[in-house]
Amino acid sequence: MASTSSLAFPSLQLQFQTPRKSFTSTRRVFLRPICASVSEKSSSSSSSISSQPAEPTQLPLRKIPGDYGLPFVGPLKDRQDYFYNQGRNEFFKSRIQKYQSTVFRVNMPPGPFFTTKSQVIVLLDGKSFPVLFDVSKVEKKDLFTGTYMPSLELTGGYRTLSYLDPSEPKHDKLKRLMFYLLKSGIKSVIPEFHSSYSELFETLETKLADKGKASFNEANDQAAFNFLARSLYETSPSNTQLGTDGPKLVQKWVLFQLSPILTLGLPKFIEDPLIHSFPLPPFLVKKDYQRLYDFFYQSSGHVLDEAERLGVSRDEACHNLIFATCFNSFGGMKILFPNMLKWIGRAGAKLHSELAQEIRSVIRSNGGNITMSALEKMPLMKSVVYEAFRIEPPVPLQYGRAKTDLVIESHDAAFKVKEGEVLFGFQPFATKDPKIFENAEEFVPDRFVGEEGEKLLQHVLWSNGPQTEAPTVGNKQCAGKDFVVLASRLLVVEFFLRYDSFEIEVAASPLGAAITMTSLKRASF
Repeated sequence: MASTSSLAFPSLQLQFQTPRKSFTSTRRVFLRPICASVSEKSSSSSSSISSQPAEPTQLPLRKIPGDYGLPFVGPLKDRQDYFYNQGRNEFFKSRIQKYQSTVFRVNMPPGPFFTTKSQVIVLLDGKSFPVLFDVSKVEKKDLFTGTYMPSLELTGGYRTLSYLDPSEPKHDKLKRLMFYLLKSGIKSVIPEFHSSYSELFETLETKLADKGKASFNEANDQAAFNFLARSLYETSPSNTQLGTDGPKLVQKWVLFQLSPILTLGLPKFIEDPLIHSFPLPPFLVKKDYQRLYDFFYQSSGHVLDEAERLGVSRDEACHNLIFATCFNSFGGMKILFPNMLKWIGRAGAKLHSELAQEIRSVIRSNGGNITMSALEKMPLMKSVVYEAFRIEPPVPLQYGRAKTDLVIESHDAAFKVKEGEVLFGFQPFATKDPKIFENAEEFVPDRFVGEEGEKLLQHVLWSNGPQTEAPTVGNKQCAGKDFVVLASRLLVVEFFLRYDSFEIEVAASPLGAAITMTSLKRASF
C-alpha cells in the first residue's frame, strides 16, 4: 500500500522536518521543525533534565525518610501492601503523604524468599527521576527487572543486553547489533505494519459481526508478532514450523521472568507463595523457548553474520535477538497498543473525528501513501501518541545503583545517597508530576502540539531516557526508541484511515489493559 521511499533511515537516523504552519485544536499553536535521531555514537548523552545540579544545591538538605523494617518482616510486609493490601499506586501515594516527600526508603518486591536485596530509595517526581538515566552516576548492571534477576537458563545462559551496564565491553557490541537489525529492516516497516494490522482489523470485524464484540488484545498479539518477524527478519511465522504459536510461547516465557513482580488475579494465599516467593522452574518452558530459538536462528542469518563480525557468537546473538524482539519489542506493543486505544477510546468521538480528518487529509495530499514525511505533518496524531507514552508508560519501573555518593534533588529538598545504594523510580508518577504537567492526571490529546508543547517532550521518559534524546552505545536508552514511536504512530494512522470512531470495554490484565471492541464505525469520508 505505502511507499517507503521517503524513509530517511539509511543509518538509522530519523530526520523529521516539517514546514512551519499553524494548527488549531483546543488552542491555536504554531509548529516548528522537529528533529529526532538515533545514532551509534559511543559517548553517552548528557541529560537536559539532570537531577543533580552542577552548582551546590540551594534546597534544604533532608535525611531520606522511611525505613526497611526488620529483616524478612519488613520486605514481606511491603510486598503484601504492594500487591494486595494497598495495590501499587496506593502503595506509593500513601507513603508520599506519610513522609511528605517524593523521595523515601522502602522495600520493593519480590523480597523473601526470592531475594534478600529488596532495599531501595524511591524517586517519584519528575525532577529526581532522571538520575536513573545518567550512567555517569548510576550503574545499570543486572537491574533490568529490579531487585531480582531471572535465571540465565531462560536466556541460554547469557546476560542479555538489557542487563548489561554500558561500562561492560559486550554492551557496545550488542547494542550495535540491535542498531544493525533495525537499520536492515526499516524499509519494510510501513508496508509490513499495514499488512499485519489489516489482518487484525479484518479479524476484529469478523468477530464483531459474529459475536457483537471482539478482543483487541488477542488479535494484537498475533499482529505484533507477525509484524516484527516480517519487518525485521523477512519471515512470515505462519510459513514456518512456528505457525501462529509465537505469541503464546513468548507470553509463557515472559511470565517465568516477570512473575515475581506481577499479579495474575489468583487468590492471595495461592498466588503469593506460588510466584512471589520462589522462582518458577525454567525447565517448564525449555521446549517452548527452543521453538522460538529455532525460528529466530533460521530467520536471522545476515544479522548473525554481523554479530560474528562484531565479535559476538551466533548463539549469544540469537538469544539477544529473541530477548530484544520478544521481550522488549513484542512485550512493549502488547502493553502499549491496548493502553493507547483505551485512552483514545475514552476521549470520545470528537477526538476520533479530529484524528480522522487530520490523518486522511495528509494521506490524500500525499497521493494515498503513508510515508515518514506524511506522518510528520500530523501534529495531533503525534501528540496523542506521546501523551499515551506519558500517561501510562509501557515500562513503569526503573532501577539504578549509585556509582558514588550523590546529592539528588526533588522539587522541595535535596537528599544524600551513598555509593552502592539502589535507586528506584515508578515512572507514571514522574511523568504525571503536577509541577511539570498541567492537568497531569488527564489525557490531553494536544498536550505536545506546538512549540510550548514540544518543550515538554523532555519529560516523556518511557524509553529509559527523555524523548528528546537518542539511544547510543554509551547509554541505556532503548535501541528501538524511534522504531516503537513509528509503530505507535502507524497504529493510529491505520486505525483512523479505516474507521471514523469506535467503542470499547476496558478491563484489567496482568500487563496493561484488556480491550474489548464493541463497535467499529467504518470510514465515511
